[in-house]
Amino acid sequence: MTDYTADEMMTVAAARQLRDGTACFVGIGLPSTAANLARATHAPNLVLIYESGCLGAKPDRLPLSIGDGVLADTADAVVSVPEVFNYWLQPGRIDVGFLGAAQLDRYGNINTTVIGGDYTDPKVRLPGAGGAPEIAASCREVVVVVRQGLRTFTERVDFVTSVGFGAGPGDRERLGLRGGGPRTVITDLGVLEADPATCELTLTRLHPGVTVEQARAATGWPLAVADELATGEPPTADELAVLRALEATKKAAA
Repeated sequence: MTDYTADEMMTVAAARQLRDGTACFVGIGLPSTAANLARATHAPNLVLIYESGCLGAKPDRLPLSIGDGVLADTADAVVSVPEVFNYWLQPGRIDVGFLGAAQLDRYGNINTTVIGGDYTDPKVRLPGAGGAPEIAASCREVVVVVRQGLRTFTERVDFVTSVGFGAGPGDRERLGLRGGGPRTVITDLGVLEADPATCELTLTRLHPGVTVEQARAATGWPLAVADELATGEPPTADELAVLRALEATKKAAA
């Protein structure tokens, strides 16, 4: 299959990261699309958890927000927001946290708060933290889904909303963060993984047709590249059909 977009490749690659039967704390947007694609294809027993308190949601369309009624209507249980954080997320019961980012640095620190200037007088004020800091802190692993470009992949984020690996090895432990941190970042160009020794995001896989030069040109720091760089598999016809059907439901509900 060659008739797919870079965003579709990214979403499919993100969905493939999710294993059947695991519990996934889902953010709205690209993470939610990827998680619902996984549940509709290879991971039917994936447990979707949204920060509004919906546990085991099984939406038949893409939700427009964490407060979308389709999540509560299809959930195994609906609990309070404090309960989902205190009893599920913070004790480490969630396998995977799926997050997006406005800015991301080489150590997987995420900014979704402000761009430029300072906190009190920024150039752009973003939606903010939501539950992302707790997801980044406590999930057993974190997967970030984000388009790769110089405005997003920055040498230093303007504001640390959600801590990845801080300034490098040992920072998560020093800060008392028990989760595994951002192990994988999936973009429209490829896949980056945190190096076990340095914690720096390293390009380990390119999407079909993408070059290392393109990935480096879209990164605001000297991008490390794995010695054995792989090329991902393109989307299958089934994955594309399910993804496009899901996207159509979002447009219909908007």
